[in-house]
Amino acid sequence: MARQFLCSKTEPVVQTKAGKLRGFQLDGTYTFHGIKYADAKRFQMPTPVEPWEGVKDALAYGYVCPMLNQDSPSNELLVPHRYWPMDENCQYLNLWTQSIDPNAKKPVMVWLHGGGFAAGSSIEQIAYDGEALSKYGDVVVVTLNHRLNILGYLDLSPFGEKYWNSGNVGNADMVAALQWIHDNIANFGGDPDNVTLFGQSGGGMKVWTLMQTPAADGLFHKGVVESGCIDGILDLSKADGTAIVTALMQELGFENVEQLETVPYYELANAYNKVAMDVAKTGAYIGGNPMANDWYLGDPMVVGFTEHAKTIPVMVGTVLGEFAFMPSLPKEQKADAALVDKMLHDRYKEHTDKLIELFKAAYPDKHISDLIYLDNIFRAPSSKFIREKAKYPQSGTYSYIFTYEFPYDDGHIAWHCSEIPFVFHNTKLVAAFNEEGVTDLLEKQISDAWLNFAKTGKPSSNALPEWPACTDGDEATMLFDKTCKVVHNHDRELIELHKIACPKFVFGEAKIEH
Repeated sequence: MARQFLCSKTEPVVQTKAGKLRGFQLDGTYTFHGIKYADAKRFQMPTPVEPWEGVKDALAYGYVCPMLNQDSPSNELLVPHRYWPMDENCQYLNLWTQSIDPNAKKPVMVWLHGGGFAAGSSIEQIAYDGEALSKYGDVVVVTLNHRLNILGYLDLSPFGEKYWNSGNVGNADMVAALQWIHDNIANFGGDPDNVTLFGQSGGGMKVWTLMQTPAADGLFHKGVVESGCIDGILDLSKADGTAIVTALMQELGFENVEQLETVPYYELANAYNKVAMDVAKTGAYIGGNPMANDWYLGDPMVVGFTEHAKTIPVMVGTVLGEFAFMPSLPKEQKADAALVDKMLHDRYKEHTDKLIELFKAAYPDKHISDLIYLDNIFRAPSSKFIREKAKYPQSGTYSYIFTYEFPYDDGHIAWHCSEIPFVFHNTKLVAAFNEEGVTDLLEKQISDAWLNFAKTGKPSSNALPEWPACTDGDEATMLFDKTCKVVHNHDRELIELHKIACPKFVFGEAKIEH
C-alpha cells in the first residue's frame, strides 16, 4: 500500500529565524533533512547562518564531516551503515516531527552520533533514522552533524588568540545546533524548554561534555549517556597543541600557521596521520577530543560536576558485551564445560574461579561463556559516573545495562551499538534483531523508557518494573532483557575484580589500562 506523501510548492513550509524551509510529509510525519544550523571558518567558532529570501528546500541530508581515514564496511549485519558525501562545511541537522503547530510544545530529543570525536555522522547508522521514534512517541527528533577530528578538536591556541577555542569547535558546533533548536523548534512543534540529549559511545561522551559546558546551560534539560563513559580519554586539562601543530607545519613545509587554514583537508589529514603517533609517543597532546579550558570545564570525574550539571537528570548505561563483535562460541563449544573453563582460565588466570562465582551471582541466567566477553571498559567508569552523580539528589540518576542475547550466531551477547535500534523503534531495519515473541515487547520497553525520560525526567513505564533513581550507595540498575528487572549494586564486586584481571584493551589508538 502506498504511503501518504505531501511535498508541494507551498507545504510543508516552516519559518525559521533566518528564513523559510520546505520539507515533506510522509504518513503524517513532517521531515526536514539537511537544515544548515551554523557556518564556520576552519578552526574558528561557529556563527549563525545568513538570512535568505524565499523558501529553501530541506529535502536532502547535508554534508558529513570528512574523516581522517576511509571507512571500511564491516559487521553490517549487526550494525548496518550508510555513507554520504563529505565536506568540512558540515553543520547540518535533520528533524522529524508530528506537528508544525507553534503551540504543540512536543518534547525534543536530540541525537548525538557515535564514532568518538573523530568519525561518524548523523545518518551513519541506518537505525539513526528518526521517523519511527517521532511517530511512536509523538516527539520531535533531531540528529546533527558537527566538525570532527582535526577540524573540530585541534588546539592552535598557542599560535594566536583567533584560535582560542579551536580545540573545542566541534563541541561548539553542537552548542550552536542547540541554540538553533532553542530559537526555532517551536515552529516545528517542539518545546524549547524540554530538550533531551541522547547519544551512544562518542555521542554519550558528547552529552556529558556538554553538561560541563556553560555555553550550553539552559539549552538542554536532560541527558542519556549510552556506553559513553570511559577512563583516560578526555583528561586533557593540561594539554596544548604546540607539539602537534609544529609537527604538522614541518611535515607540510609551512612557515605560517595560517596556512593550515587553507590547505586542502586531505593534505592536512595525511600530514596529521604521518606525525600524530610520533608526537603521541612523547606524551604530548595530539588533539581529537575536547580539551578543558574556560569554555569546556573538563571531565566531571576529574574536576567534579558543574553546579548546573548537578541539576540535569541523566540515564547512564552500557551493554553487557560492548566489543563482542567477533563470532560467539558455537553451541557445541558452549556445551563443553571443560573447554569453556580452559578459555576462562587462559584469559583471567588466577582470578578465574572468583570471577566465575561473581558472574553467576550477578547474571544467574547467562551462560558462563559470556564472561569471556564481559565489558568493563565502559561499565566500570559508567558505574563510577553514576555513583558520583547520584550524590546530587536534586536530579534523578538512572542506571541500565542491556543484557539481551540476540538470535544470531547460536546466541550472541549484546554488543556496542546494539541497543540503538530498540531506542529508535527501528528494530525492523536490522535483520539480526528480530526474534518472534521477544523483539516487539523489548523494543517497546526500551523506547518507552527513553521517551518517558525525555517527557518527564523519569524512565519508568507500565511495561517495566518500577525503576527507582540511584541514590548515594545504591545503584539501582534496570537490566533490559527478555525479562526486564531492577537489581541493586549487583555487579560491583565483579567489575572491580574484572578490572584487575582483564588484559589491556586497545580503544582506537589509545591503549587503556585498568
